[in-house]
Amino acid sequence: MTGLSMLAAVVAYSSEKPSDLIRGALEKWTVEFNTGKSGQVCELFAPDLIANYQGQPERNYESLCRQLRNSLGDRNRTFHYSLDIKEILVSGDLAAVRLVWTLKIVPNNGGEAHTVVEPGIDIFRPQPDGTWKISRFVAYGESR
Repeated sequence: MTGLSMLAAVVAYSSEKPSDLIRGALEKWTVEFNTGKSGQVCELFAPDLIANYQGQPERNYESLCRQLRNSLGDRNRTFHYSLDIKEILVSGDLAAVRLVWTLKIVPNNGGEAHTVVEPGIDIFRPQPDGTWKISRFVAYGESR
């Protein structure tokens, strides 16, 4: 890529609306998680992350990443997320995303699958590199 085409790519990237960048980041994370890319599983989250999930202890970046990597490394079960973005509200350097994650857990021994529907709110903030990452989230699960 030449210097001029790199500049054009940076300008095109930076001119995207924050809501489009956020939607893209969420969709990318979903694909990466579902394909088992444990090396990228933490890229959606900011280093100052505070995560609250109903019935679980508060997590920070390190503890959430450890949990996600352990899930992807679990040889007894397969995890698959579906994403339903309800709305993205952006104001200055904050964005709130109301969404529902649906997690399907399938035992690898042929047992019955279990589904957890996880409504929540993610708070995104822009990072120094121009990406938007989750800085805070609140979610709760409903087993089905």
